[in-house]
Amino acid sequence: MNSDKLRRRICFDAAQLLHSRRETSFRAAKWRATRAITRSYVAPESVPTDMEIRMALQHMVSTAVPFVATDTLTEHPVAVSDSRFIRYSSLLEPLDRVRLNRDTHPEGDLLYHSLQVFELAREARPWDEEFVTAALLHDVGRGIDPFDAETATLKALDGFVWERTMWFVENLPTQHRLYDGTIGVRARRRLSQHEDGEELKVLAKCDSDGRMPGRRVCELDEAIEYLKSFSFEDTDQDS
Repeated sequence: MNSDKLRRRICFDAAQLLHSRRETSFRAAKWRATRAITRSYVAPESVPTDMEIRMALQHMVSTAVPFVATDTLTEHPVAVSDSRFIRYSSLLEPLDRVRLNRDTHPEGDLLYHSLQVFELAREARPWDEEFVTAALLHDVGRGIDPFDAETATLKALDGFVWERTMWFVENLPTQHRLYDGTIGVRARRRLSQHEDGEELKVLAKCDSDGRMPGRRVCELDEAIEYLKSFSFEDTDQDS
C-alpha cells in the first residue's frame, strides 16, 4: 500500500472510530486505525493530521441519514432500527454453506465471495453506505432459492434496505448481462442514463473481481459493524 493510499485509509478508519464513538480522541483513533491496518512501521507522511480526520468526520456527520425498517421502501427513512442488521446477519450467515461453481467462482463459498465484494466496494466507495450495503447483500437470495435467486434477493431485502441500495441490487445482474452481450441497447441506455449508472459499473467490477482464492477479508460481524457505524444516533437519548 503506497503512502497516499495508506494515509487516506488511516484517515477514514480513524474518522469512523470517532463517528461511532469507539474512540473519543484523535490521537487514539489514529493509533487504533493504523494498528488495525498494519503492524509495520508507518512513516510520518503516511499519518493524517487531526484536521484531515476532522474533515472526514464532518463529512460523515453531514451526510448521515437515520434509517427505519418499514414494510415498504422509503426515500427518507426517519429512525434507526437494529432489526435490519439482524436481518442482514440472518441472510448472510447461511451463505458459507453455498458452494459455487469452481469454473466461475474459484474462491469457494458464497459468504466468502460476498465479503470479498464488500471489501472491494468499501475500498472503492468507503463513504457510500447504500453502495457498500448493496455489495454485501447482493447475492443473499442464493441461500433462499437457488433457482430464482434474483427474485429471492429482492424479496428478502424489501423493507430492510434503502431504495438506492435496492436499485443497485436489482440492476446488478442486468449490468453483468450487458458486459456479456446477452441483452441489448435499450437496457444499456436505461442504465447509462441513470444517475447511478457509473456507480453500478463500479459495483459490477467489484462483483467480478471478488472471486480470488485466498484474499483476506473481514469477518461477517466486522462487516455488519462497519454498516452500523454509518448510523447517526444520539446515544444520550437513553441516558
